[in-house]
Amino acid sequence: MRIMIASDIHGSARWCRALLEARERERPAKLLLLGDILYHGPRNPLPDEYAPARVDEMLNSIGGEILCVRGNCDSDVDQMVLDFPIMAEYCVVYAGGRMVFATHGHVFNEEAPPKLKKGDILLHGHTHVQVCREHDGYACVNPGSISLPKDGSWRGYMLLTDEGFIWKTLDGKEKMAMPF
Repeated sequence: MRIMIASDIHGSARWCRALLEARERERPAKLLLLGDILYHGPRNPLPDEYAPARVDEMLNSIGGEILCVRGNCDSDVDQMVLDFPIMAEYCVVYAGGRMVFATHGHVFNEEAPPKLKKGDILLHGHTHVQVCREHDGYACVNPGSISLPKDGSWRGYMLLTDEGFIWKTLDGKEKMAMPF
């Protein structure tokens, strides 16, 4: 299976549109969003083309193809306008014989991981910075943010396949990979 992973749209119609264009190129089975879909949050600047109502229209048009977990900026009000579930704290997917624990990152993260077994992968957003780091027994990966990258990171997404993770820029250039 091929899953496209993105995080932290924060209501940017411009960057949501770019993500969906990348999705058309990549043709994944599912798009996994790691939260912070519509609201920019009080600590973030307004992202380019801030238009949460446009973002919900774009995402609702492909709602059956989306898996999503709740970010710290997502709320019950957001769920009222989105046609796909966004309020789960985490989801679990399997690829290459490995368990991937996907969450936003404001509860479970590198500093506070969930209980994982050797070989498991913690996948989260929240920091707006790409990560690919091995820990004692598990790996931590982060796609960064498509709308508000921080600390010199790029706007991008990840692909999850049975062979591993691939980080790409929104225009499709591969930046790094983590094979299983």
